[in-house]
Amino acid sequence: MSVSPEKEAALAARMAALGIAEDDLRETFVRSSGPGGQKVNKTATCVHLVHVPTGLAVKCQQERSQALNRFLARRLLLDRIERLRKGLAAAEKARREKIRRQKRKRSRRAKEKILQDKRRQAEKKAARSRMDPDGE
Repeated sequence: MSVSPEKEAALAARMAALGIAEDDLRETFVRSSGPGGQKVNKTATCVHLVHVPTGLAVKCQQERSQALNRFLARRLLLDRIERLRKGLAAAEKARREKIRRQKRKRSRRAKEKILQDKRRQAEKKAARSRMDPDGE
């Protein structure tokens, strides 16, 4: 199973638009792991692609075909380079860090402060309630 010529041409055009040449890429083939049985264990279908100028590396072993994995690895690498150039990588990292901080466990002192504020608010609300004429 190979990639259609139209998709190959689109990938080449995308590489040209980003200013990436085939010479900038270092490609090695490794034996895949995981499902696929004897075929996977005997052939080197996993593609390890490195963009030498940026140092970005991609490993692709999604398919059992080396040709298809080469295509997919190039596409993944172009996606990463695009994100890097557009600054989306930094924004994505900042978003992940923000979520991580939100999920982080609060310190004991912070918890006590929050509870103290809640108690103070409850006291205010209790003071606002109407006084019962019976004294109850």
